Amino acid sequence: MTERVRIGTRRSPLALLQTDEVVRRLVRRFPEMRFRPVPIVTSGDRETAAGGSPDFTDAIDLALARGEIDLAVHSAKDVESILPSGLRLAAFVRRADPRDCLVVRRGVAPGRLPKGARVGSSSVRRRAQLLRRRPDLVVEEVRGNVGTRLGLVRDGSVDAIVLAVAGLARLHRTRSIGRVLPTREYLPAPGQGALVVAVREGDGPSERVAAALDHPATRAAVLAERSFSAELGGDCRSPLAALGTVRGARLSLVGEVLAPDGRRSVRASRRGPTSNAEAIGRSLGRAVLSAGGDEILAQTR
Repeated sequence: MTERVRIGTRRSPLALLQTDEVVRRLVRRFPEMRFRPVPIVTSGDRETAAGGSPDFTDAIDLALARGEIDLAVHSAKDVESILPSGLRLAAFVRRADPRDCLVVRRGVAPGRLPKGARVGSSSVRRRAQLLRRRPDLVVEEVRGNVGTRLGLVRDGSVDAIVLAVAGLARLHRTRSIGRVLPTREYLPAPGQGALVVAVREGDGPSERVAAALDHPATRAAVLAERSFSAELGGDCRSPLAALGTVRGARLSLVGEVLAPDGRRSVRASRRGPTSNAEAIGRSLGRAVLSAGGDEILAQTR
């Protein structure tokens, strides 16, 4: 009898495409199985008010814990540092481009935003990074999926928006990119560009399926970034950033915390073997805190 595997995902167009990517990989590895995406509405999808703290994993994780689905696919940057009891991350899918990019309206040069330009972003990290470089910019909070945000640029509601390169690539919208932002100035959110797969602890068949998706280099980099964020007590309201890079068996990790207005920031880096990824992240977090990051984070709480 054919084994059927239910895969939980958000209903957004991007999330569904991401899950389709996961399904294609699984079908190649397990052609005898049948994989069925199960779209689920999360509280973050329902609560779109400005200033909120959206949770894009809660309802999916609950369905997983209840046995209503077998696997859960999340964007790594949406997953809290501590997972709900009984769940674990069984796979870190090969990462896409983790960088941010700028999308601009017609007539605006992406490398030369005019003084006082209106830039849309709901991320406190992106806001701080933009204002650090350009304090004259007016950063406006925007909500909605990628298509909605691109529409704000097209109709002139904002002069530009900042989005993840990976999301636009998965939506086949890379022609919208005006400029990819360099990581030396615009470090991404921890986990950006990576997908993770959660399972119930002890569910051997689901763990075996998920393991086929795991990419060791992505696992090491994202675990280090998540550990850095956890050490700082970070969440989506914290303007912090991190990026791990793996070369062979070595991991390089850069992390940063910024004041909300971008006027202060602390950045540091650590290196070590990929086998020590989480310890490297914790070490970097402690270094940033002791260098003044604790004072900066206190401004956001």
